[in-house]
Amino acid sequence: MSISRRSFLAGLALSATPALSQQRATLASWTPGTLDIHHISTGRGNCTLCILPDATSFMIDAGALMPTGDDVQYQITPFPDSSRRPGEWLGRYAKRHLAHANRNEIDHFLLTHFHSDHMGQFVPGLPRSKQGTHHLTGFADVAELMPMGRIVDRGFPNYDYPTPINDPSTNNYRECAKALARTGTKLEAFRVGTTSQFTLLRKPADFPNFEVRNIVANGELWTGIGDNTRKCFPELATLKASQYPTENMCSTGIRIRYGAFDYFSAGDLPDGSSYGVPAWRDMETAATQIAGPVDVALASHHGYIDSTGPAVVRALRPRAFIIHAWDSAHPTMPALHNMLSQDLYPGPRDIFATAMKPEAKITIRRLSQLKSDNGHVLVRVAPGGASYQIHIITNRDESDRLTASFGPYTST
Repeated sequence: MSISRRSFLAGLALSATPALSQQRATLASWTPGTLDIHHISTGRGNCTLCILPDATSFMIDAGALMPTGDDVQYQITPFPDSSRRPGEWLGRYAKRHLAHANRNEIDHFLLTHFHSDHMGQFVPGLPRSKQGTHHLTGFADVAELMPMGRIVDRGFPNYDYPTPINDPSTNNYRECAKALARTGTKLEAFRVGTTSQFTLLRKPADFPNFEVRNIVANGELWTGIGDNTRKCFPELATLKASQYPTENMCSTGIRIRYGAFDYFSAGDLPDGSSYGVPAWRDMETAATQIAGPVDVALASHHGYIDSTGPAVVRALRPRAFIIHAWDSAHPTMPALHNMLSQDLYPGPRDIFATAMKPEAKITIRRLSQLKSDNGHVLVRVAPGGASYQIHIITNRDESDRLTASFGPYTST
């Protein structure tokens, strides 16, 4: 795909249209053939809910941080408020929107990696589940509210790469998953390279131009040919323990493709921005060079200092970036500069954040160029995938009131 072609087609997208008529102040329901990608904004972590064209449901992460002490000053206030745990708000949002598709379960759940802002933080005093011995936070809260068909993560079944994973939050997630498995939920390891793991489950024959491609996990990368993969990390025996891959480096990444539309999401993959690190530690660049270009990209690691580097942005070249943000460092100035850079790729691009700490907008002036800096961000792809819109839904209550709409954009 040439730069000139993408630039030309991107220019066809209509200007932002934040003004909404009173008649359309509430989000229209999902309809068959549509792909909805909801980036849910609680201010406490990542969660993306996808309603696929045949009403198959797919959730990526369900984070819930419980900040205390000095951490509080760096994070935004929770949305809609603190009257419920973050995971409860996530589950309620999912139930509400899946009801439009006559659904009340999560068919596929993908945990990108084992960090609390992606799976839920365990702290003393959390209530116990009615389904097992685990406590309710993040993913477990969502699972308490609705059934789970399949749970996929990078660690199953041994959870021992690169070393045994044994922290309280991960152990709580695993106990929840085991409890669900006793009632029929499938537990699986993420399979790099395949398109057969996160599939349409209801009417797949109606949508032959839809797929979810597993791009990367644990340093294993799809080659772009068939289902073939290659190993990027050295053998652990050749490394000192201090050189082992980090949890973020082991994140899973996927590309969703629907006709001409492409979307990329890869947890907290870093690009190795630390000076002088070996090339193999830059998994974000490697993964994006295989996955891109795309129409919409979720900024890895919230647009933090060690992500969204120049090579990443040049590879993805999206028309829209989305940032799951909740901390004063989401995004950092270098990452935002890269996303906006006309030197890395020409043409317009829009950036949306789920929540922005007000102080960050004073520190980083270019944040004023974001199209939206607070609210649930919904990417709604038209049947067939030829075009899409981006809607901002209020996160201040559960009214699902639209606050802005952008597009339509032409998929490229």
